Amino acid sequence: MEETLCNVEFLKSNSTYVARVQSDLGGVREYRSSSLEEVLEQVIIDLQEEFEMAT
Repeated sequence: MEETLCNVEFLKSNSTYVARVQSDLGGVREYRSSSLEEVLEQVIIDLQEEFEMAT
């Protein structure tokens, strides 16, 4: 059985990248940067910490 753990949305507005993350544990949060790589790193670190604490 599949279960949705989180929803992640990536957007670009002018020269700013935005990631919106929603999960049951962390709620809704948003990350912004002029660098896509930096936004991705922020999301990865946040989700790793969130799900490591949940197990």
